[in-house]
Amino acid sequence: MSRPLYLDAAATNPIDPEVEEVMLHYMREEFGNAGSRTHDYGAKAKQAVQKARDQIADVVAAKRDEVVFTSGATESNNIAILGLRKHGEATGKKHIISTAIEHKAVLEPLEHLRDEYGFEVDFIRPDKSGAVDPNEVVSKVRGDTLLVSVMHVNNETGIIQPIDEISASLRESGVYFHVDAAQSFGKLIEPLQNPRIDMISLSGHKICGPKGIGALVTRRRRFRRLPLQPLVFGGGQEWGLRSGTLPVFLVTGLGQAGFGAKRDRLKRLKAYQATSEKVRELISGYKVTPVGDDAKRLPCFMNLIFDGIDSEAVILMLKESVAISNGSACTSSSYSGSHVLEAMGFGDDVSSVRASWTH
Repeated sequence: MSRPLYLDAAATNPIDPEVEEVMLHYMREEFGNAGSRTHDYGAKAKQAVQKARDQIADVVAAKRDEVVFTSGATESNNIAILGLRKHGEATGKKHIISTAIEHKAVLEPLEHLRDEYGFEVDFIRPDKSGAVDPNEVVSKVRGDTLLVSVMHVNNETGIIQPIDEISASLRESGVYFHVDAAQSFGKLIEPLQNPRIDMISLSGHKICGPKGIGALVTRRRRFRRLPLQPLVFGGGQEWGLRSGTLPVFLVTGLGQAGFGAKRDRLKRLKAYQATSEKVRELISGYKVTPVGDDAKRLPCFMNLIFDGIDSEAVILMLKESVAISNGSACTSSSYSGSHVLEAMGFGDDVSSVRASWTH
């Protein structure tokens, strides 16, 4: 019996065969600890880790030692935001700007800083297109602003946020700029190569790599590392920012996934667009309202409101044909309405279906 067509790639992707091959080699053959300095097993593992750093750095035009390996974009987001707390307190800069449509992995750390440490956070709402106004974001910058954190592609709507314009406007500012690129890394190359972006969060399983591995790119400023404090202590790995033995097989899988994503980007883009046309055919018999502006959408996403039908009912109705979701996989187990739709001006009683696909 054939399985449903998988249209939930925004939640996770299958492992690319090239990635699997690399990972198996470092699970079975070169299984050494990259921190072991006294023998060849450790040396080979360290070389593999350095190659993976180069592969990830190359995608965003960063340097090898600006790549910090983490367990995924959630941890990367937490380090980027919570890791600046002490610097903000020491400098008196306790104001942060973000958007109301961020992933919970950004919203909850920001709320923690606000509620527990007295930081002030401005959450910018998007317009009906699903994108925030870059001018509104930058207009909130003031003397005590520490950080601007704006996602690149929204994980529910697929709408691309104007990080290019925000980067340009922050060029002369000392404010730190963080981008959650979980949904765009390896798909939209040039915007993330902007040197004005201080921190970039990414996850392996969003680009056909393994789960449980990601990275935080932390660009230096005038040859100085960012004033981030670790959240985990013990061992001093990753320049003291993220202690713990590196899972070499996951790291090499992430590196290969990043390399393949950049190499095959144009071919994958064509595949995204071809699938988009098939999805449109599939839903052509239904009355649907697209969420957001198609012109601003990454072509491997579609978010739809089925007129007069609850999203859960749509998912049940189509479950034999397609695997889809009604929002972020991180919150779907207790889904009670989308904060993204609410921020875009839809009512509390409106629910949508998210379809997303890989190459």
